[in-house]
Amino acid sequence: MPRSEQPERRALMIEMPFEVKTYDIDHFGHVNNAVYVRWLEDLRLRFLDVYFPLQQQLEQGFAPIIASTEIHYKKGILLFDKPIGRLWIRHLSRAIFTLGAEITVDGQIATIATQRGVFADLEKMKAIRIPKELRERWEDAVREGR
Repeated sequence: MPRSEQPERRALMIEMPFEVKTYDIDHFGHVNNAVYVRWLEDLRLRFLDVYFPLQQQLEQGFAPIIASTEIHYKKGILLFDKPIGRLWIRHLSRAIFTLGAEITVDGQIATIATQRGVFADLEKMKAIRIPKELRERWEDAVREGR
């Protein structure tokens, strides 16, 4: 099967519900685009809580930095919808991580996103290799199909 037809691995996926607030709504009655970026941040923080605590990273002198965010809006999310967000690691290179994310409503994809980033040494403000602990956890998840 060609790589483009293979199902995507969703290694170390987390899931969390979101509540649409009245202040999240734009003048067209949909969730404002800026809210999706905030929801992605919430998903990343939840991911870190579960798999690679931010406090631990800061104590070791590094932290993740997002370099790019790409969002595709498939379906508007409205005030009383019950969106569910999912985030996972798509790929790790030597120094760059790629995250996949989706937000669904009633099982239908409303938004898909990709984020790329690096871990940075906080003192030198330079990119570092993907930390060994995260790489090993991700490789184990990929190998085990979870």
